[in-house]
Amino acid sequence: MPKFAHISDCHLGAHRDPILQKLELEAFDKALTKCIEEEVDFIIISGDLFHSNIPDMGVVNLAVKKMREVRDKGIPIYVIYGSHDYSPNKTSIVDILDSAGLFNKIVKGKVENGKLKLEFTQDPKTNAKLVGISARKIGIEEKYFEILDRTSLEKEEGFKIFVFHSALTEFKPDFLARMASIPISYLPKGFDYYAGGHIHKRIEESLPGYGRIVYPGPLFAGYPRDLEQSARGEKRGFYIVSFNEKVEKVEFIEIKICDYLFFDYDASNKNSSLVQRELIQKIKDLDVKDKIVLLRVKGELSGGKTSDINFSQIRKILMEKGALHININRFGLTSREYTSLKVMGEDIHEIESKLLKESIGTVKVSIDSLKGEKGAHLAFELLNALRQEQKPNESKKDYEERVLTQAIEVLKLTEVFE
Repeated sequence: MPKFAHISDCHLGAHRDPILQKLELEAFDKALTKCIEEEVDFIIISGDLFHSNIPDMGVVNLAVKKMREVRDKGIPIYVIYGSHDYSPNKTSIVDILDSAGLFNKIVKGKVENGKLKLEFTQDPKTNAKLVGISARKIGIEEKYFEILDRTSLEKEEGFKIFVFHSALTEFKPDFLARMASIPISYLPKGFDYYAGGHIHKRIEESLPGYGRIVYPGPLFAGYPRDLEQSARGEKRGFYIVSFNEKVEKVEFIEIKICDYLFFDYDASNKNSSLVQRELIQKIKDLDVKDKIVLLRVKGELSGGKTSDINFSQIRKILMEKGALHININRFGLTSREYTSLKVMGEDIHEIESKLLKESIGTVKVSIDSLKGEKGAHLAFELLNALRQEQKPNESKKDYEERVLTQAIEVLKLTEVFE
């Protein structure tokens, strides 16, 4: 029976920390090794293979070696852009690897008479037909779904797979309530499998008129929230789908590469000195050896300042106890002396997003794309582009040009479908 693998949101190159970078590549290697062992007929990567359109070349080199091993086994890889590895006016690493024949970018089509007409890519071994829409920055791919010629896609016969990298409104998790999304009605009906990406949570759903709709979630982690969810028990991995004329079996394959420990501490109604003492005492009793440790400290202090708590000392103790990696989340920690500055949120990205969305209405602009939800998303993407760190051995001039170029890409709202 034919079968394929569905992988998404690898986010290779997302982490600067050497340990996390090693783990994300290890997860990718392990997933593709499993695909070889299971003798899948082809692999779908539904976006965000890399964390940026031009990632660190060391990361690319290791990823290419593994994908070449897969290709040499006769297993084709079909990909689309994710919101991270897409660039509107600059060649992406996805384009380079597609041109090199390492994998096949399946997004093909053009706009005719106001309608977007897509072409199917047929897998030569199984005759499965793949088609899809890549992601764009700040959810702009929605306009392509709006003009999509769904009728011609629905009339196509055979086993069909639709690949996309967008959140579906009907299945969007609560923690992504403010993320841009599209209604499921934008997808063509009658496909056997919908290979989703972008939502960092495993989802398996179906609705009348549609086949199996699946989001594998991240293979490892693109953001600190992913690490925290893994520590809370969320499994990471990908899917292997067996099919004939229709989907016969959908199996989740867990990829576990390390152990986690999540520790939640409530500092409410305690002063900074007490919090310091209690935290040190509690972490001394934790078994953290060879684990990724996620420590979240939240609540409003009754006295003292948040800066009075020596988190560097806490981090040092955890490192001395053998922790693999430590992430201390204290964005929910506030002081009574500074309640006027309190902004609720679990991480800096959530806080920034909330501040931008609450403030966007105070800015008067005439361009619709800069208003409301889209304007806030644009501001958030621009902020991410501007705060990139300088890479090792990168000159100051090259660093400044790279940041400026990516900022310009974010601000370029007129894009051409490829």
